[in-house]
Amino acid sequence: MNTEEVMNKFSEVGIIPVVVLNDAKDAAPLGHALMEGGLPAAEVTFRTDAAEESIRILSKNYPDMLVGAGTVLTKDQVDRATDAGAKFIVSPGFDYEIVEYCIKKGIPVCPGTATASEVLAAINLGLDHVKFFPAENAGGLKMIKAIGAALQNVKFMPTGGINAANVKEYLACDKIFCCGGSWMVKADLIKAGKFKEIEKLVAEAAEIVKEVRNAVSKAA
Repeated sequence: MNTEEVMNKFSEVGIIPVVVLNDAKDAAPLGHALMEGGLPAAEVTFRTDAAEESIRILSKNYPDMLVGAGTVLTKDQVDRATDAGAKFIVSPGFDYEIVEYCIKKGIPVCPGTATASEVLAAINLGLDHVKFFPAENAGGLKMIKAIGAALQNVKFMPTGGINAANVKEYLACDKIFCCGGSWMVKADLIKAGKFKEIEKLVAEAAEIVKEVRNAVSKAA
């Protein structure tokens, strides 16, 4: 998938589950819960030893799922993640070398930004979709609207502090193409093997996306 296709898929899914997997054996049942719940995507954080194998399992078992790597900090991690099947790369901050490396290799990348300067740096490298992180701590929706008013050709994926209580407000903003969140895939639920509960939370999140989209459509 090219960058445009990945970003369109992000937008279609609406809420991207940000997943921390400490044991690769949990990848397949988690993938099932995500697919059945209605959010066929996963940003697997690359800060655990199980991340690489988990991406490989998810990509193999669920070819229709948009699987990528998050918290990517080095070019080596980019290579390991994509070799395992990651279709996109997300980083917590803006690192010029990583972004340039991904662009040169044709790998969809969504770097983290928290300031207008970082967003402008991303735009200057040809990107028009960025992560906004940590969303709530960095000024939340007000900050996104302020930056978006000045830099109108960019859209944001807020992540960090997003939850079932505030995600509707974020998704209703036309500067946001999707949100990243972990409340429906909490590490303790995964560790406890509570995949049915995860599926229920995922389904509730998917319903929120539909609800917001319907409301926005009616208001247009």
